Amino acid sequence: MMLPEHLCHAKNCKVQVPPSMFMCRDHWYMLPKVMRDILWALYSPGQEITKTPSQDYLEHAQECIDYVAEKESVNG
Repeated sequence: MMLPEHLCHAKNCKVQVPPSMFMCRDHWYMLPKVMRDILWALYSPGQEITKTPSQDYLEHAQECIDYVAEKESVNG
């Protein structure tokens, strides 16, 4: 059985990552450590399988995506 493709959540990134990973290594480390730590604290093990992340997780995840997009637009 083929698992569905799961891409890094950074905008326009086509790097495939395991479902338990939020972003590819390059984009993940563009985030300040405090943002990464908060996302991990809000992560509930298995949420990528059950598809039931918390609202707090979803909101912070969007902040992370927006942060990386802003960094890339400034540096790009």
